[in-house]
Amino acid sequence: MPKKERIVRHTDVELRAMQEQGASKSDWAAAAALTPPEIEAAIARDPDEAGLELDWTQATVELPQPKAILNMRIDRDILEFFKSEGKGYQTKINAVLRSYVDRMSGQR
Repeated sequence: MPKKERIVRHTDVELRAMQEQGASKSDWAAAAALTPPEIEAAIARDPDEAGLELDWTQATVELPQPKAILNMRIDRDILEFFKSEGKGYQTKINAVLRSYVDRMSGQR
């Protein structure tokens, strides 16, 4: 059974039609008319942004370690369970193994 997605996808044509019908709750004309100082002032008033100062001068790119290729034997029902969860079943198997390793490493 496919897993339900929460993501709703619309084409640009559908979005424009929704906007023309008043289905959009955003005032895009008002947003487009904002000047850069007005945008900065709106951000400063936003409580979620309070005290948030990002210093991108020290940012680094951390590339993930490449995965090892593995051919292993596991019980068929276990494989079928993960496959029944849908796309990304190998990533889920890896996550389960990662959780086990993290827990066991903490006990030593």
